[in-house]
Amino acid sequence: MTERNKQTEGLTLLGNKKTEYIFDYDPDLLESFDNVNTHRDYFVKFNFPEFTSLCPITNQPDFATIYISYVPDKLMVESKSLKLYLFSFRNHGDFHEDCMNKIADDLIKLMDPKYLEVWGKFTPRGGISIDPYVNYGKKGTKWEEVAFNRLANHDMYPEKIDNR
Repeated sequence: MTERNKQTEGLTLLGNKKTEYIFDYDPDLLESFDNVNTHRDYFVKFNFPEFTSLCPITNQPDFATIYISYVPDKLMVESKSLKLYLFSFRNHGDFHEDCMNKIADDLIKLMDPKYLEVWGKFTPRGGISIDPYVNYGKKGTKWEEVAFNRLANHDMYPEKIDNR
């Protein structure tokens, strides 16, 4: 078995031409594969500009771009499974902050990364936008301190609503 085949063994969504979209939150959609570059630290970043969820009170749709960045350890998230997982929030009723924390928790559980951040930039509704930011650094590593510093300084230059 080649290194690439070992790396993708067990993935069920990548290359599957019969993709089924799940309309209710489902963390079991997430799949991981081996990081073959464990000899160095590096960032992987995903931008998901089509995130939707529902307000748990009004059932009105909320729209956001989700930014996920992480430094992998032994495992990485497979991108198609991540897309389908994020899509599964479509009919999920939760506050913006709770959605971002769920995403972070699910990715930490899946991969046990060295570092992870999830930032939701939601479209304004009722004249206000909510942009929750969640991060994590593996305890007992340099990434724990990076997470603290990044959280403390992540929004030093706030954007204006017209430059989103």
